[in-house]
Amino acid sequence: MAEETMDTLLVRINELAHKAKTSEGLTPAETAERATLRKKYLKLFRASFKSQVEMMQVYDKSGKEVTPEKVRDIQREKGLRDN
Repeated sequence: MAEETMDTLLVRINELAHKAKTSEGLTPAETAERATLRKKYLKLFRASFKSQVEMMQVYDKSGKEVTPEKVRDIQREKGLRDN
């Protein structure tokens, strides 16, 4: 099976959410599937967000870099920063 992306997971999560709101409801298997999909989605979201933060550089109004030292250290470890 192809790797699931956030978009494909979200489509299925939304399908299950709509079904849960109907009079039919969800079967126990679908409830378990929804929980698994939510966990996968959150894992991908957190990894994506962490990557974005680690790539970020912050500058003040005068143009001086004020990126937090913790982020700078991570960037140095990944070879994204020379200084």
